[in-house]
Amino acid sequence: MENELFEHAPVPKAYFTMALPVVMGMVVNLVYNIVDTFFIARTQNAQLVAGVSLCAPIFTLMIALGDIFGLGGSSLISRLFGEKKNEEGKRASGFCFYAAILCGVLVTILLLLLKTPVLHLLGATDETIWYAGQYYQYLALGAPFIIVALTPSNLIRTEGLALQSMAATILGAVVNIILDPVFIFGLNMGAGGAAIATVIGNAASVVLLVYFVRTKSRKLTVSPKNIKISGAAVASILAIGIPASVTNIMQSFGIALTNRFLADYGTEKVAAMGIAMKVNMIVVLVMVGFAFGAQPLLGYNYGAGNKKRLREFIRFDLMVEIGFAIVCALVLALLAPQFVRLFMKDELIVQSGSLMLRCLLISSPMIAVVLVFTTLFQAEGKALSALILSISRQGVIFACCIAVLKMLLGYMGVICAQAVSDVITGVIALALYWKSMRKS
Repeated sequence: MENELFEHAPVPKAYFTMALPVVMGMVVNLVYNIVDTFFIARTQNAQLVAGVSLCAPIFTLMIALGDIFGLGGSSLISRLFGEKKNEEGKRASGFCFYAAILCGVLVTILLLLLKTPVLHLLGATDETIWYAGQYYQYLALGAPFIIVALTPSNLIRTEGLALQSMAATILGAVVNIILDPVFIFGLNMGAGGAAIATVIGNAASVVLLVYFVRTKSRKLTVSPKNIKISGAAVASILAIGIPASVTNIMQSFGIALTNRFLADYGTEKVAAMGIAMKVNMIVVLVMVGFAFGAQPLLGYNYGAGNKKRLREFIRFDLMVEIGFAIVCALVLALLAPQFVRLFMKDELIVQSGSLMLRCLLISSPMIAVVLVFTTLFQAEGKALSALILSISRQGVIFACCIAVLKMLLGYMGVICAQAVSDVITGVIALALYWKSMRKS
């Protein structure tokens, strides 16, 4: 059945069969993110909101590390399945699962040892370090669950188990949403309670994903007996997984850099940007869902050498992504004050957050272009092109944009920097794709 979907089903049917469950999982994650911010903001404590926002890069860093084995592994496995090398794909899945566990344990140790310097590096001040420290402590302890959850959720989609991946994501988010008010208000744990709820939610996802691999999958494994793979296979996983990881690391870098530049304008501006970024994720996470939902289809057909079907998927992916970005950006920009006011009633934060949100939304179509071609290069195993895009949008190009624009435009330059970086990175993505096409 999976081969029929990957090889012969009409492009729209195959695309939406694989992508919609991922999108639904992203939507549930989006709801969790908004509800999480809502419960934290209900404290009406700007320092607590800012402290949690400062720790966002740590959570994103953990996701990035999970992507090394989740996205790097799924890229290799989907190509191996396309080449009918099922046993090699199975061993690769076992390796990725246990490598993610080891990585999570190491991250916990390092974060706990380096707590104070890391918090200062993230921009914590005397006003926010207490709240940031609470959130940081529990997040660090739960790193293995957060990192491991990203691995099987990506790997099982290479076998067409997109619905199962969605179910695990939904379970984790629902558990998180239920536990948030219990720990934040019921047990009066504040920021630390929000982090505990996040960790327990991810642990629930891991348990369900392992169950699915053991009972539903015919080609994947979580058995420690099937973890031996060749050095070339490890290199292939890392060659794609690291650029995919860098994308999220750069997101952490971008958030941290934005917070540090905004700190000059007051804690309220940092809190406002934290809310604006959460709302902007309404568009971005759904686009990420479509992009990563299509990735196994791209990798399988690339591995099978079916270039015609591969190009059809690329064109359809671009059409869906850009169309969605335009419609949602217009709606959210129009209703920006209402969305920000859902989190905090302070009119200064509502005014600042609305302007920030509109600046983030304006470049949504270019984000769509970057996502499509980034996942394409990852699926095809083109590590250099994937790396270039990974370090650009919220990394090197963004750092240059925010530094230059702050000098030229001050506060407005800081909040417009991401949109300018998105446009430049989109142009680079198109150039890399056309270069790849000419070589083909």
